[in-house]
Amino acid sequence: MSDKSRGRKARASLVLAVLLSAGAGPSLAQDAQDLAKQAQNPVGKLMAVPFEFNRFAGVGPREDPQYVLNIQPYFPVSLPNAWTLIPRFIVPTLHQPVPAPGVDDADGLGEINVQLFFLPPKPGAIIWGFGPALAFPTATKDILGSGKLSIGPMAVALTIQGPWVAGVFAYNLFSVAGDSDRRAVSQLVAQPFANYNLPRGWYLVTAPIITSDWKADSDERWTVPLGGGVGKILSIGKQQLSTSLQAYYNVEHPSPGAEWSMTFTTSLLFPK
Repeated sequence: MSDKSRGRKARASLVLAVLLSAGAGPSLAQDAQDLAKQAQNPVGKLMAVPFEFNRFAGVGPREDPQYVLNIQPYFPVSLPNAWTLIPRFIVPTLHQPVPAPGVDDADGLGEINVQLFFLPPKPGAIIWGFGPALAFPTATKDILGSGKLSIGPMAVALTIQGPWVAGVFAYNLFSVAGDSDRRAVSQLVAQPFANYNLPRGWYLVTAPIITSDWKADSDERWTVPLGGGVGKILSIGKQQLSTSLQAYYNVEHPSPGAEWSMTFTTSLLFPK
């Protein structure tokens, strides 16, 4: 084969490779965006294991940082009549700084939470689910938990429209058993969330966790964060991941309480 023939063949191969890669690009990008939407749906048909690391700044009388690592596996379970159950387990380990003068800081396991979402068949434009939320008195030290078994109602509703995944998730826990010398629990947790998905698996996210301790004084009851962050779908070998970094400022919080928080999350994704 002449040099000219080899040159033409090389150029043709290069053009073909460019065309193939250009054709594959949008498909791969779309796959990443679709996977991001699945990962952002708290009641989707996706198995995942999120690792959520939180740093809360300015906690306690000395305004020390608090660290919380939540491991939160969840997975769908098919039920009769096309219903779906999604159990979610939240296992926290934390460092609690000095909460008051004369009280030591502590490290250990917090209270394990179990959330059971029941989803009806054939969701429409609004995807919704409901079920019980439970918190178990598994804390290894008193200041790491309430010392109570708590249970309460829970609900979620969301919609997926174009690049948007947005909704709200909420539950209220009430103590039903546990250490009688500890204060009763009545706590609301609500998390509105909105994700805007960008090309190539990137996304913008805001998902503040709003809490209210109904047993506290009215001016010490609420924690209301504002903020958000950025995330990306990526792969390490064959393992698909969703990672995000978010920061929030608490416009309302008990005193003394955290003013700022930062959350880094890495989720192992197992799509069907």
